[in-house]
Amino acid sequence: MQRAYILHHRRYRESSVILNMLVDGVGRVDAMTRLGNGKRSIKSIVQPFQPLLVQFSCQSEHKSQGLSYIKQLEAAAPAMPLTGDSLYSGFYLNELLVRLLSVEHQGESLFVEYHRALMALAGEFNSATLRYFELALLKELGALPSLAVDVQGDLLLASSHYRFLADEGFLPVLQSAAGAFNHSKGILAGEMLIALNQGQLTESQLNQAKGLMRYLLTPLLGNKPLLSRQLFVSHKGK
Repeated sequence: MQRAYILHHRRYRESSVILNMLVDGVGRVDAMTRLGNGKRSIKSIVQPFQPLLVQFSCQSEHKSQGLSYIKQLEAAAPAMPLTGDSLYSGFYLNELLVRLLSVEHQGESLFVEYHRALMALAGEFNSATLRYFELALLKELGALPSLAVDVQGDLLLASSHYRFLADEGFLPVLQSAAGAFNHSKGILAGEMLIALNQGQLTESQLNQAKGLMRYLLTPLLGNKPLLSRQLFVSHKGK
């Protein structure tokens, strides 16, 4: 049995569902299972943010669809108690993984990072938690520039400022203050880049870190908007 979380599920025929899962030591696995009836029903645990133990195997009739078949599924612990901003943030993490992680991608480290993010969000909402998970995901996908050295191979300095060059890294620039970072312009504080890499972002650094992460994720996500981001904006507007 392996630890897992369900990222998304959809109905497949009348009594079955297809689960997009994040499995410890494996990465993303898409699998089919029957929901069952009565006391044998697993409907109550086929939910996001529910820690699970799963056993699955690849069935020949589903290989062409890239699907495995779940042999056993049970709750490993109570569901993560996410509410408010933390709940919408959890949906955001799930959508990122479904959109960007391919089936059976060998993302061994991502399960631990995801579990750690949910634990933090269950405690209290802090957008830094999202930035650290985005960082781990970009690293796993090979899309994270070095946060240790600049394009010239020199160590990033907290006292310096940098401009990001796509496919290259961070170029040191003469700048007395760093402003908001967006898709077309912006100077990044070396202090923020180092804090992001070390998991020690301060409140004043969060907006700049968010801009950088969004910039790095956009080419991977394409033009299709994130539904979870729209839900979050709608929630904040109420």
